[in-house]
Amino acid sequence: MSRQFPKIAFYVCATIFINGCKEKPKPLTLVPDVAVVEATQRTVPIYSDYVGQTFGETDVEIQSRVDGWITGIHFKEGDVVKKGQLLYTIDDLPIRNRVDQANAQLSQAITMKVKNKADLDRVQPLTAMKALSQRDLDAAIAAYNASVSQVDAATAALRNAQLELDYSKIKAPISGIIGLTKKQVGDFVGRMGPGTALNTISSVEDVKVRFSITEDEYLKFARRKIEAGNKQINQNVPVSLLLSDGNPYGVQGSINLANRQVDAATGSLLVQAVFPNSQGLLRPGQYVKVRFQTDIFTDVVMIPQQSINQLQNIYQVFVLNDSNQLAPRIVKTGRRVGSNWIVTEGLKAGEKVAIVGSAFLKPSTVVKPSVVNWNYDSTSRQ
Repeated sequence: MSRQFPKIAFYVCATIFINGCKEKPKPLTLVPDVAVVEATQRTVPIYSDYVGQTFGETDVEIQSRVDGWITGIHFKEGDVVKKGQLLYTIDDLPIRNRVDQANAQLSQAITMKVKNKADLDRVQPLTAMKALSQRDLDAAIAAYNASVSQVDAATAALRNAQLELDYSKIKAPISGIIGLTKKQVGDFVGRMGPGTALNTISSVEDVKVRFSITEDEYLKFARRKIEAGNKQINQNVPVSLLLSDGNPYGVQGSINLANRQVDAATGSLLVQAVFPNSQGLLRPGQYVKVRFQTDIFTDVVMIPQQSINQLQNIYQVFVLNDSNQLAPRIVKTGRRVGSNWIVTEGLKAGEKVAIVGSAFLKPSTVVKPSVVNWNYDSTSRQ
């Protein structure tokens, strides 16, 4: 036993020595794949969205011009009616009585006028022969003139009564879509006044959309238009429309007017656009989004938002150099356009920047770039 122990110890020491003399393996160097995008130079139109409401090209309230009970409704609610179409009839018996009375008064006045004219014709020659006095002639002339005035008054009274009789039949003043009736057969209606409207007709061949912009937006927009030589700021501005379901309205409209004054209570200006509506898709009262170009940036550098690392007010990107090495760089950004940023300083068009979010984005890291395409939204908006 004592003789074998030195041999065993020798073999163990020799094994340890040999293993210790072997060269240690070098660690593997991994080159990470990193998605990069190329900064591009573009001309960027800026579009703004505003919430608006639709109105008919003409919205006319239907009101009665006479007092009375409704005796008939001659339309279907929600239908298209034609100009001159009969809508409501109002009990006309009292009005017919007034027409008959006016006719009788007119006949009486005409009879009196004929009599007074005959009297005047007799008095005039007798006065010329001095058989009657000038006083008698003056009285005959006065009586005749008074009867002429009575005929005129009776004629006007008859005309008014006939107008009221016509007004007992309420007809459509324009062609368009008629709404729900606010009065039914048997209801009493009065002459025009607050809350007396029977219905509303809207002409919707063209539809108006009204929306408000802030005073600052108006000034900015107005200055840009004036600098472009177009002093009429409410003309030649193409406008698109987004419906409540998010789908675009397929027909382009245009701004046709702006209100004469800024609302002092809200600091906003009411603007109106007009859209053709030949298919009848738009109805008054809809809430929509109005979109039109309010600014434009020429030849600016843009990159996606994912390639910018923001820390408080500092914006940083990782730029890829010719050796595929990452280099951090501080940049200045301008307006955000959709999911992209305009870079005003620190980056040139054509430079490649890494997409932020990779764990390997560290300074001086050598990477394997994978260039990805990114889409610029041409309908970018504020």
